[in-house]
Amino acid sequence: MQISSRFTLAVHILTCIKTFGDSNKVTSDFLASSTNVNPVIVRKILGQLKKANIVDVARGSGGAVLARPESEITFLDIYKAVDCVGNGELFHFHENPNPLCPVGRNIHTVLDSRLLKVQQAMENELSAITLKDVLNDTQKIIDTQK
Repeated sequence: MQISSRFTLAVHILTCIKTFGDSNKVTSDFLASSTNVNPVIVRKILGQLKKANIVDVARGSGGAVLARPESEITFLDIYKAVDCVGNGELFHFHENPNPLCPVGRNIHTVLDSRLLKVQQAMENELSAITLKDVLNDTQKIIDTQK
């Protein structure tokens, strides 16, 4: 199982917006040069982040800015914004277990509550990390490289 790279890409994009926003117009082309991802993909993620009220994006070459303070943007907000999982479910259950098999007939009953517990634990961890944490750590590393 792997969470979509849209999540880490979104964190990268948001980190760039805050890091470079005071000195540069942060456009999808600018972000694409940092992420090494096609600007079309960057624009799609920016659209998802905008819809979740995480960024504001000016049409044309206006650039992107954070819509709220970085200390108020959690990894969970970002994770949910970029649709890392379908229907809000981290684990996608195989569609048609055999109802004639005693395991197939009961596997949902056995696994569903456990998988939900795992997802809730992950979401609790995601909600404890903010974009501010990432920005602070990134700045420390940048400062040591000077």
